[in-house]
Amino acid sequence: MVGAIALLNGAWYTQYDRSAFHSFDDSGEWLQMDKAGHFFSAYTLGRWGHAAWDRCGTSHRQALFIGGSLGLAFLTGVEVLDGTSAGWGFSWSDMAANVAGAGFFMGQQGLWKEQRITVKLSAHLTPYAAQRPDLLGESVGERILKDYNGQTIWLSANAKSFLSRSGLPGWLNVAFGYGGDNMLTAFPVAGDGRFRQFYLAPDIDLTRIKSGSKVVRTILFVLNGVKVPLPGMEVRSTGRVLFHGFAF
Repeated sequence: MVGAIALLNGAWYTQYDRSAFHSFDDSGEWLQMDKAGHFFSAYTLGRWGHAAWDRCGTSHRQALFIGGSLGLAFLTGVEVLDGTSAGWGFSWSDMAANVAGAGFFMGQQGLWKEQRITVKLSAHLTPYAAQRPDLLGESVGERILKDYNGQTIWLSANAKSFLSRSGLPGWLNVAFGYGGDNMLTAFPVAGDGRFRQFYLAPDIDLTRIKSGSKVVRTILFVLNGVKVPLPGMEVRSTGRVLFHGFAF
């Protein structure tokens, strides 16, 4: 983690002007999609950290509190770098999302010893990046990371975990997604037409697919952070309702 922070500082932050540590209120940006992304990142890194600690044979308590907080520790380091950059600043709303994401993982693991509700990501390319490549990315990788118009953050709940006597398959999930669209600038501009998106779709918990192969189980564990494309419904803040063959 320390090495990654050092590399990030050298590869990115040293290219921009530095300043004394300061904070910056970006809570109104991107219809809060960036905050949802922080929530997802802290949760996912905590899930991976917990798994790594657990596989090393540590106690349940150590795996939960040390492994589960690795995402929060890493993202706090990134926020400190932001706080010393003239063009950005330490974001309290980012930190709140980081704490919430780590807490969401650790709370479930402590209460149920499993993740009944998984935080997932889906993303697709949009035409907006061509209009603002400096802000929304140029390469495919940059566009997936930077273009919030194409991202959706999901809370994917395992049906059988909550309805144990239902007879439902153990891998079946119900996912609730959040996204935003029509955003060419971080903060709203009068008449820009941006709107929020709310999704409902079935999903698959890949970690509940049984396999005798450790390699396959590891691959399924990692891929379980991505929403499986399946039919779904979208409700927009404009009042429009749409049905998709693949909600992703």
